[in-house]
Amino acid sequence: MPESQLTKWQLARDGDVITTPRGQLYPVRLPDGGAAMLKVSTDAEERNGHLLLRWWDGDGAARVLAHDGPALLMERAVPGDSLRAMSIQGGDAQATAILCGVLARLHRPRGTPPEGLLDLNRWFSDLLAPPIRLSPLLEQCRSLAAAALDAQIEARPLHGDLHHDNVLDFGTRGWLAIDPKRLLGDRAFDYTVLFTNPDLCGPDIHVATGEAVFEHRLQQVCALAGLDRPRLLRWIAASAGLSAVWFLADGDAAAVDLAVAAMAVKRLAEAGG
Repeated sequence: MPESQLTKWQLARDGDVITTPRGQLYPVRLPDGGAAMLKVSTDAEERNGHLLLRWWDGDGAARVLAHDGPALLMERAVPGDSLRAMSIQGGDAQATAILCGVLARLHRPRGTPPEGLLDLNRWFSDLLAPPIRLSPLLEQCRSLAAAALDAQIEARPLHGDLHHDNVLDFGTRGWLAIDPKRLLGDRAFDYTVLFTNPDLCGPDIHVATGEAVFEHRLQQVCALAGLDRPRLLRWIAASAGLSAVWFLADGDAAAVDLAVAAMAVKRLAEAGG
């Protein structure tokens, strides 16, 4: 437990530590008894998440209560249902609607974006200049990414990793996002990560790779987000292709990303796009 933050912010322990690949989460109580979560990141990029959380100021995202280097104190979600479970158990359309609703809030017009955000061109560098040899499918994804990046519109600060485990139930505050990346670019990109999830949230989950689920999500997101179908498909292929390159470069399988990329590329070809 980071004792310095406990003392500085007058926090009391309120549960077991939760260890993640990029840090630790400590359930705590505030001086007034309110529930909060203390996140201590070990990953340099994760430590930048506070930039957008502070800028959103609790509108569509968890509210930041304090920040100190790698430590971030924020409001805590309530125990209960998760979007991962909702999607797996037959409520995928409801989960998708919730994710789209959260993104609509995050993308609302606000003041000047915070400094230090990453342009999508930099975010896609490993697909545009890949560290591995690309398959024909990933070559198509690279081409589609270049086209999408060149045609960006509606630039916004972006969450960058909006999926079923990064939107939690905060009770009376509703469903809110956590753990944003610090991206800036076409808002359509922010709807892409949900298309490979909840399958990437844990082992042996098979939702996103189903043709019927993919098509229903595509129609639903286009309607709820007001996005043109070919535009969204290009970004889905680009996003899944980028994720696949990251997995493959690390020596891991990328079956989910490759399946989703293939479905997006197939539909673009059928539409002549």
